[in-house]
Amino acid sequence: MSINSLLLILLSVSLSVAAQILLKLGMSNSVIKDAFDVSTINGVISILLNLHILGGLFAYVASAAVWLGVLSQIDVSKAYPFVGLGFIGTMLLGFIILNEPLNFNKLAGTFFVVLGVVLLSKS
Repeated sequence: MSINSLLLILLSVSLSVAAQILLKLGMSNSVIKDAFDVSTINGVISILLNLHILGGLFAYVASAAVWLGVLSQIDVSKAYPFVGLGFIGTMLLGFIILNEPLNFNKLAGTFFVVLGVVLLSKS
């Protein structure tokens, strides 16, 4: 795998992680929580006009576009295991930015995700 392919994979995963954090920040907004009734037009508009949510959606679109570049360069069976790194990034940023708790099970699971990515990337 070339360094360019690896960088594209990491960019795609990073954008996906950023999307998750932005969407969570947006949906944690008390105004959005109160307006979260997608059966009303006002609820939908409130959600779609939230900058965190818009940023999260944009990050997902960008991540998908970059991922298409990845798939044009390498086999999906080699690229896809790296998506597991998104779990790690999301967990760490959830802890740092969102003050979500970390525990032994999360850390142990993270270890096995990393181990799996390493093993699959060497096949």
